[in-house]
Parts: sequence; structure tokens; C-alpha cells
Amino acid sequence: MAERQVGPEQEGFYDILQNGAGDLLISIRAREGEPDHPQIVYDGGKHALLYRQQGFSITLDFIHPDARGPLSKAESVLIVEFEGGELIREYEVPVRFVKKLPLSPENLPALP
Repeated sequence: MAERQVGPEQEGFYDILQNGAGDLLISIRAREGEPDHPQIVYDGGKHALLYRQQGFSITLDFIHPDARGPLSKAESVLIVEFEGGELIREYEVPVRFVKKLPLSPENLPALP
């Protein structure tokens, strides 16, 4: 029986890129298993949650201020997962805008 994730896993390093048409791409470290009904939940602030599969979420911490507006307006983003320099998978993810993320302070890292 697989262990259930207690809190969101934090993505240590990620990029948010926007092309000329305004489409967003988020690159993250590859995870085990295929995504299952993934979605991003975002409130317009410093953090977003990527629900990758049932019981497994990833926190995208400290989103750059320049990326917050486009992410707030996006209907979907392209997620690309890399391992080393190799592309493992890519998939489109809907973005759901909420009033407040379901994050508690103990699940967020302290600033240095």
C-alpha cells in the first residue's frame, strides 16, 4: 500500500516562461508516475499548488511578481518535467483561480 503524502512537496527550482502568444510553460523536476487529472490552484499570490495526481501535490513557492498576472489570467499552462537535461514528459494543466490557497504556514518554507 502506497504512503499518502502528508503535505505538499515543495519544488526547489522551477521556471515559468511565457511565449509571444501569452501561453505559459512551467518546468519542474520529473516525478515518478504519470499525472492523473492534474490541475493548478492559484490565488494570485506568491504560491501555487500543482495537484499532480490523487494525494500528491507540489507547491510552487515564491512565484516571481512578473509571472503572477499572466498566471492569474491563464486558463491552462503546459507543464514540462525534466530529469537532468532530458525531457521526461509534458502535459497541459488547467488553472483554477481561488480566493485563498489551502496552505498552512507550517507547509511553507521560511525565508533565509
